[in-house]
Amino acid sequence: MEIGEKVDSSRLRKESEEKRIPIVDLLLRKIKDVSKKEKINHTLFAVCPNSENVLVAALRAAKRANAPIKFAATLNQVDIDGGYTGWIQDDLVRKIKEHSYSIGYNGPIIIAVDHGGPWAKDVQTIEKWDLGKSMNWIKKSLEAALEAGYDLLHVDPTIDIFNKGIKIETVVKRTIELISHVEKFRRSREIKPISYEVGTEEVHGGLTNMDVFKKFLKLLKDGLKEIGLDYVWPSFIVGKVGTDLHTSTFDSAVAREIVEIVEDYGSYIKGHYTDFVSNPEDYPKSGMGAANIGPEFTILEYDGFEELCLVEDKFYKENKIACRSNFIKILEEAVLKSGRWKKWLQDDEKDFNQLNSERKKWIVKTSCRYVWALPEVKCAQNELYRNLELNGIDAESRVLMKIEEGMDKYFRAFNLVNLNEKLNIC
Repeated sequence: MEIGEKVDSSRLRKESEEKRIPIVDLLLRKIKDVSKKEKINHTLFAVCPNSENVLVAALRAAKRANAPIKFAATLNQVDIDGGYTGWIQDDLVRKIKEHSYSIGYNGPIIIAVDHGGPWAKDVQTIEKWDLGKSMNWIKKSLEAALEAGYDLLHVDPTIDIFNKGIKIETVVKRTIELISHVEKFRRSREIKPISYEVGTEEVHGGLTNMDVFKKFLKLLKDGLKEIGLDYVWPSFIVGKVGTDLHTSTFDSAVAREIVEIVEDYGSYIKGHYTDFVSNPEDYPKSGMGAANIGPEFTILEYDGFEELCLVEDKFYKENKIACRSNFIKILEEAVLKSGRWKKWLQDDEKDFNQLNSERKKWIVKTSCRYVWALPEVKCAQNELYRNLELNGIDAESRVLMKIEEGMDKYFRAFNLVNLNEKLNIC
């Protein structure tokens, strides 16, 4: 095979290039048109590519659903230093091209940065980088995303580790600084127009109050116009819609309220922390433009491997394999050794060994995304696959199908099945 020049070969991308319209903006326009005709709303599904299995599963699920797919990669996952996946921005794009070609998926693929702002990257918080150093890194990261061919950048300077009560004026100032830098770089390199996303509902704080939310939009609009960037406006505004790290109920009433607010600006609301949400079908009913999902799929990936390890143990006891892979044991040891699980401890939790079994399991399952790519984990995975394949089991497919089951749910709930055909964009 040959890695293609473009992210995908869809009609939508070709039209985007011909009309010089960002592909995300064009897709949203087409979805709006078909929604008006059919009286049915659609919510774009964004997957956080926290492992290669999740990436492949997303493409396979998108092909099966005949729907667009969006990848929203955090800088912890994919960045100029390799992130915890081991991928720089160009690697992610090439991986997506490789796997989409391999399975024959020809629909639109949107690639985006998720949470691009100072201290959104764990190392910057842990090492307490100052503002200047953090902003300079983020600017280089966003430049790399542009050069790699990303379609959308989430500009999110709502974290400030030195000022817990960050002022909304400061958030706006830093947002404009980053957008201005990106636009100057993009034009200087003659790179295609891109789309933007702003705001956050992260646990660190941000646009969580309705009055502050409205003020942010006005200040941002005025600030961009003041420096001659009135042609730039975010496609998505991230809104707090009831879901966060420890809740899973989507608040339709709040969602409808903020959807109406951003409609006046020509934007759509994006939901984060959609993982394991109990009422995903309410997202399109409320007019939500898109939703991000990430940790859910790393947990499902863990569950898939755990099921395989039970089968492997059975084969071992039946003398059908010589040695166990010890995959789960090696995976959990790698998670604890990484230390990255500590960010998920609650205020009253200090030591892993003092946690109850349920909390220990949750922390390991949600933190295994940080170590999937480590050599010792990959070696154990390969040994597990080999043991099962010797006994007629396609282990990789079972893991992928476990993840895809979770993804299929969102394609259906978000009214995305056969959307590519309805929009005539493949």
